[in-house]
Amino acid sequence: MTAFSQQTTRPLSVPDSTQKIQVVETACGQCQFGLKAKGCSLAVRINGKAYFVDGTSIDEHGDAHADDGFCNAIRKGEVQGKLINGRFKVTYFKLLTTGVKPPQP
Repeated sequence: MTAFSQQTTRPLSVPDSTQKIQVVETACGQCQFGLKAKGCSLAVRINGKAYFVDGTSIDEHGDAHADDGFCNAIRKGEVQGKLINGRFKVTYFKLLTTGVKPPQP
């Protein structure tokens, strides 16, 4: 017996035309935003407050330890999603090529 299912969620690369796209700062939550957790995890900063991201990971967007990677630079990104229990549940994520901020000394 073979079963097939339809994909019920939109790919992260396709925005929902019914929702607003936000431009946010994005980086490693621990290395750049001072969030507390083990390892390195993707985070966004919205209105000055940082949140860990659910729905995509730090490793899905290149080498986090490269000069312009999330552990070494704060980047700009377009996102859609919702804050749920203190975490940002992303439904759309696009890393922008401009807006790289080098680490603060």
